[in-house]
Amino acid sequence: MNPGRWPAILNIAMPDPYETRVVSPRHLKERIEAERSGIPFLYWLDDVGEQHILMLTADRTRVTIGRRDQSDVPLTWDAEVSRAHALLEPVGGEWTVIDDGMALNGSFVNGSRIHGRHRLEDKDHMYFGQTRVVYREPGGEQGSQSTARALESPASIPLTETQRRVLIALCRPRVESGSATPATNPQIAGEVHLSVDAVKANMRNLFDRFQIGELPQNEKRQQLVAIVLSSGLLQRHDF
Repeated sequence: MNPGRWPAILNIAMPDPYETRVVSPRHLKERIEAERSGIPFLYWLDDVGEQHILMLTADRTRVTIGRRDQSDVPLTWDAEVSRAHALLEPVGGEWTVIDDGMALNGSFVNGSRIHGRHRLEDKDHMYFGQTRVVYREPGGEQGSQSTARALESPASIPLTETQRRVLIALCRPRVESGSATPATNPQIAGEVHLSVDAVKANMRNLFDRFQIGELPQNEKRQQLVAIVLSSGLLQRHDF
């Protein structure tokens, strides 16, 4: 792979193999538990879709990322990751990612290749080879409560009849064919007999009501489907 092509690919719309998977309820619960601690953490999926979480506790002074088994973040399955690929270190109470130029394919944060040290912010997406590692900095319990409420008590969220129909159409591919990709806005519009703009407005409202509006754009729809189906808000007979 030519590493010089990565920034352009990522900034346009690089398909992320993990974004196309529906986030499982178990993975959501694991993230919520990590968020409730108020401690910064990393999470990533391995080559079989299993989630890994690494808590960045105060006693950690360095986190190694690479293809070696002994790395703190061991990306052993990713052939494009160097044996010693990158480091994470806290500086002045803030976590930073370091790429000293030794990794053949480089390191990226939110689509931009980094050189040297880069300060991380909450929900930054780091890419090492083909693997995405997400940095979370919950900042206390308040940030975790909204995610917990969205997962644990969706039945308490008031919905209009139109919003319910939009949710059914959104989830239909997952329920009827097992597709990991939720329905698109045009597909929803065709089913519920609304304009695409009206569907977009309803989707924005649903993201806000389920308190996932701040997630990256590519994650919102999968997350909403996972929450709705795992909670029992919609049943098989609704489809």
